[in-house]
Amino acid sequence: MEHAPCISQIATLLADPKRSAMMWALMDGSARQSEELALLAGLSPSSASAHLARLSTGGLLKVEVRGRKRFFRLSAPEVGAAIEALASATIASAPRDIPEIFKRTTPMAKSQAAPSSLLRARFCDDHLGGTLAADLYQRLLDVGWIEQFEQRVVVTHKGAKQLAGRGVFIQALAHRNVQVACACPDWSERRPHLGGSLGAALLQLFMQSGWLTLPNDSRALQLTATGQRELQRFARETELEMA
Repeated sequence: MEHAPCISQIATLLADPKRSAMMWALMDGSARQSEELALLAGLSPSSASAHLARLSTGGLLKVEVRGRKRFFRLSAPEVGAAIEALASATIASAPRDIPEIFKRTTPMAKSQAAPSSLLRARFCDDHLGGTLAADLYQRLLDVGWIEQFEQRVVVTHKGAKQLAGRGVFIQALAHRNVQVACACPDWSERRPHLGGSLGAALLQLFMQSGWLTLPNDSRALQLTATGQRELQRFARETELEMA
């Protein structure tokens, strides 16, 4: 295994709850001062500085000096993607028979350290994640555009027709070497959102239509006024279909 990547160093850095809390606070791509990160993680300034130094030395954070202040941000988008993948794996690997009261008290339940903008809408690999994505997935199920059979998601004939009217053609997506649709676990919602080539196509459509924008180099997506209006119209139309 001479060419296997050494992940133990990164795993050790992320295993500390205080360090992982500070990493969560930076998941939206923002840069934050060490004092703010210390407050979020419940650390003294000196302890936070020591943890941040380890994360920086380990290559997970980069430092920006602005006058006398030091700001920290994730060193690369891949770092945020890796942390989010670990969060999703935590949800996916959780025992299914845990009583609901214990599920509500697990650390992944609506982490207060994660910025609210990241919880609402964000990149999840190549598709949309967050509250907006989970709500959309449930809406597509309710209106009958997709059906879920355990972990398998199928686009119905009705759904394919409606999506084609919006410029998303299922036959074209089916030629790709990935699933057309799947239920992707959402670490912040404990509900699935739509993955696969359809999930990626919808995110692309939303961004090209100006419904969602990506401020700066953030991982968090911003819902525009146009997007808010169009999603409300979509909700009204689908409510009529369900009536």
